[in-house]
Amino acid sequence: TCLPVEVVYRDCRLVQDVWQAIRSLKVRGAPAIGIAAAYGVVLASQCAEGHKIVSACLDACAQLATSRPTAVNLFWALNRMRSVVESNAATAPEHLQQLLLQEAHAIRQEDADMCRRISRVGANLIPDISGVLTHCNTGALATAEYGTALGCIFMAAEQGKQIHVYVDETRPLLQGARLTVWELVQRRIPTTLICDSMAGAIMKQQRVHTVIVGADRIAANGDTANKIGTYGLAVLAKTHQ
Repeated sequence: TCLPVEVVYRDCRLVQDVWQAIRSLKVRGAPAIGIAAAYGVVLASQCAEGHKIVSACLDACAQLATSRPTAVNLFWALNRMRSVVESNAATAPEHLQQLLLQEAHAIRQEDADMCRRISRVGANLIPDISGVLTHCNTGALATAEYGTALGCIFMAAEQGKQIHVYVDETRPLLQGARLTVWELVQRRIPTTLICDSMAGAIMKQQRVHTVIVGADRIAANGDTANKIGTYGLAVLAKTHQ
């Protein structure tokens, strides 16, 4: 919420801190939300009195689930943490704490590994010399590390491809302008910020050869749901081939 002007780190030491961070968009991006929530349950286990650890963790799962009702990863991660609690309810509190920490670490590492695999596949779709347009923020700030759609751009740049990235500002919260451009600049990748309504114009000028965006959900038939504005980009990209 301070980017791109200022880089600030916030420590969360209580479940309520994590809940508030997710609720107020200090943590945003589905993978990052799920990971933060998992560590929130770990905090609950560490703050609980020994004999109350199970109820404290289950209460934390219920509380954290209300922080962002539309985030699928949130419920997926909390279900994994709840399963650890319920499967080990009779174990010593210290052991349960360790198991929960291990599970949270696993959730984080699995996401990091998936991001790398996604990025390697996606980078192959980006031409060696090209303009790439992206929407919203799908980088390291939204995931465990590296990113998904933006990670494909990072990987293409690491492979030595000469790319220029056009970033939609992504209204109304400006995740593109505030977050994506910041991540690209940190990696010294050539970048131009555009207002959302410019996308069609730069496609017509043949500056854009690839459009790559995130996908909040993908249906079995291939339909996708993503940040508002994605549909318009799809129509424009089809029109301009």
